[in-house]
Amino acid sequence: MSLRIVFMGTPDFAVPTLTEIIGQGHEVVAVYTRAPKPAGRGLDEKKSPVHLVADHFAIPVFTPKSLKGEAEQEAFASLDADVAVVVAYGLILPQAVLDAPREGCLNLHASLLPRWRGAAPIHRAIMAGDAEAGVMVMRMEAGLDTGPVAMAERIAIEPDWTTGDLHDRLARLGADLMVRALAALSRGGLDGVPQAEAGVTYAAKIDKAEARIDWSRPARDVHNHIRGLSPFPGAWCEMQLAGKAERVKVLRSTLGAGSGEPGAVLDDQLTIACGAGAVRLVELQRAGGKPLPAVEFLRGAGVAKGDRLG
Repeated sequence: MSLRIVFMGTPDFAVPTLTEIIGQGHEVVAVYTRAPKPAGRGLDEKKSPVHLVADHFAIPVFTPKSLKGEAEQEAFASLDADVAVVVAYGLILPQAVLDAPREGCLNLHASLLPRWRGAAPIHRAIMAGDAEAGVMVMRMEAGLDTGPVAMAERIAIEPDWTTGDLHDRLARLGADLMVRALAALSRGGLDGVPQAEAGVTYAAKIDKAEARIDWSRPARDVHNHIRGLSPFPGAWCEMQLAGKAERVKVLRSTLGAGSGEPGAVLDDQLTIACGAGAVRLVELQRAGGKPLPAVEFLRGAGVAKGDRLG
């Protein structure tokens, strides 16, 4: 049975879920997403990835700055939805909005709740060196990612995966999980299990101020920091390139062999000493340049064994 659905989401992560819901034949009566933002040199208005998909399928789009006002809440209720599906929307849903759909609101969250509630669960899981991650469909309530969990899928995190790698896998996995949850809901069989009270952690929004690499930390921590901030905002360090200090992003790394003073270049393959152990830099990006494998980066960079990264 098809459902009347309001979809609420904004970034690329939400797109597979929206397209899968449409493909399953549900009636998406409206899409709520964040408002277009000025971008590029001309500061043209840039629509969110979810907004672009909604336009493609001629679905009405709403971009309120807040849902706290009575008029916005009445407009939402007037859509007469069976359920709202929320995937990385970016706005807090007041109780009146949570209560409006007949079956409430379902949220797709990219973590194994109650671990990593909040804004940046994928980044934080990688940065913490977690061995597994997952997606969960949760019945929403007023608290931050506190609602009962209806369905879940787990995935092992490979040692060198970046946030981008895990993001793409969880987006696809989450889309499949949500449509299965909606199928169960349409049959009246979607129950929720309360989250455990133990093991709660919060995934704070990523701050660009935490992006600089600290070579004095153990190699595994440095490696997790690099891959956790890739591709955005990108962990960075300072290198002497053509006699000038330049900020360089490190997008991929792996654990290396050797030891030395933190930040020291140990060989001609960009193995860098850390506080304990070493990491080998695999992919780098200079300011204004494109991401390059280490071997290509080294051709023009002039970084050599014995140099020191800041």
